[in-house]
Amino acid sequence: MARVAVHEVQPEAAADLTVLVRDIADAVVSVDSGGSPFKAFLPGVGPYGEPQLVGLIAEHLRELGRYGPGVKTKRTPDLLIPGQWALEFKIARPYGDNGHEAENWSVNLLHPYPGNVSAIGDCLKLREYPGPERKASVVIGYEHSPARIPLDPLLASFEVVAQQIAGIELSTRVQERREGLRHPVHQQFLVAAWEILSPSAHSRAGG
Repeated sequence: MARVAVHEVQPEAAADLTVLVRDIADAVVSVDSGGSPFKAFLPGVGPYGEPQLVGLIAEHLRELGRYGPGVKTKRTPDLLIPGQWALEFKIARPYGDNGHEAENWSVNLLHPYPGNVSAIGDCLKLREYPGPERKASVVIGYEHSPARIPLDPLLASFEVVAQQIAGIELSTRVQERREGLRHPVHQQFLVAAWEILSPSAHSRAGG
């Protein structure tokens, strides 16, 4: 399965975030390779719900020595790697299992108000999270191969709204795309992540 690292990152802000994104992508590939369908949907990882997929990602990360056995899912954050990362996840699916374009699918990322369930709402929530862990927003998005609705414009829009409208300071995006999934609609995916920075961290990252 092809692996493409799309964006360079600032090493001070996100060097180990690059490794985490790679490991999350490996976990998604592992779920897809298992071939178990989610509920009554077609086989493949694409239709999996967010809680179910994050739970399987947590299982995969627990098996890797660099994260330790304490990796767990929670209400807030979605996934906690104690002492390392507090992660919130969102799934972006422009198309449904039936091949029809989904309605309002991009709102899952862009709604810029506290207390909502968008990725921006997650960033605002993580910014208030009191734990010692570094904080990051993670998006798992699915596309056709080649993409009929590319996800890059949505991710760029998220960055603009998060930083310029909601006042959230983000690291440079870390992104990895994989191809060759088994689902006829969700044929490839990307994992994109941003560390949520304090002003001092953002300054060190050169932002």
